[in-house]
Amino acid sequence: MRIVHKYGGTSLGDDARMERAARHVAFLAKEGHQMIVVVSAQGDTTDALLADTAQANPREKDAYIAVGELLSAGKMAMALEKAGCRAVSLAGWQAGIRTDSTYGNAKIHFVRGGRIEKELSSGNVVVVAGFQGIGENGDVTTLGRGGSDTTAVALAAFLQADKCRIFTDVDGVYDKDPRKFPDAVKYTALSWDAMLHLAQSGAQVLHDRCVALAKEQGVTIEVLSAFRDVPGTLVGCMEDSCPL
Repeated sequence: MRIVHKYGGTSLGDDARMERAARHVAFLAKEGHQMIVVVSAQGDTTDALLADTAQANPREKDAYIAVGELLSAGKMAMALEKAGCRAVSLAGWQAGIRTDSTYGNAKIHFVRGGRIEKELSSGNVVVVAGFQGIGENGDVTTLGRGGSDTTAVALAAFLQADKCRIFTDVDGVYDKDPRKFPDAVKYTALSWDAMLHLAQSGAQVLHDRCVALAKEQGVTIEVLSAFRDVPGTLVGCMEDSCPL
């Protein structure tokens, strides 16, 4: 089975969390699954990088803040090696993620997956730096808010993955923030349209661009906790939400 896992900044916030995620991925790889791991920058790294670029032009800002995900990807690959699993880290451009040239909020056009396919065929887990790609002019671009989720969905679509799992600090999608409201109710499953409505209404579990791409490409997303082994929420083709 070909599986895409995405881990956010909180899920990788320190070395212990990084190693926990790596052990989970390594276990699945050793079972024979082809694993593609998309990572965000650790913790508050992106915020710190953004603070350094307040006066930068958009091109250089993207070149600078993309480093956060590169560091995270390299560190995840090393953690996977430590867990006994062969791994290779790829920047967005190395992974073949092609975007338009809108700095700071680029849109993915397509993925040239030849390098990823080669690494998977060699028995490697492929760790991809999320939130970034390469624009039509050959420059590094970043994808804006929720960009690593969008990266995961794009890779799942273009590489025809069997599963697309997004790991976060909550164990699924709720009708309101479970960290603030003890009576919040978790959804077992949601249509893409219902999730889009929640995202556009302020739910921060998945960004609306990520969900819109999932609907367009027919990708079912599973939202899971990075810290608890419990059922999550499926977001996909439910009732009348399937694209024609």
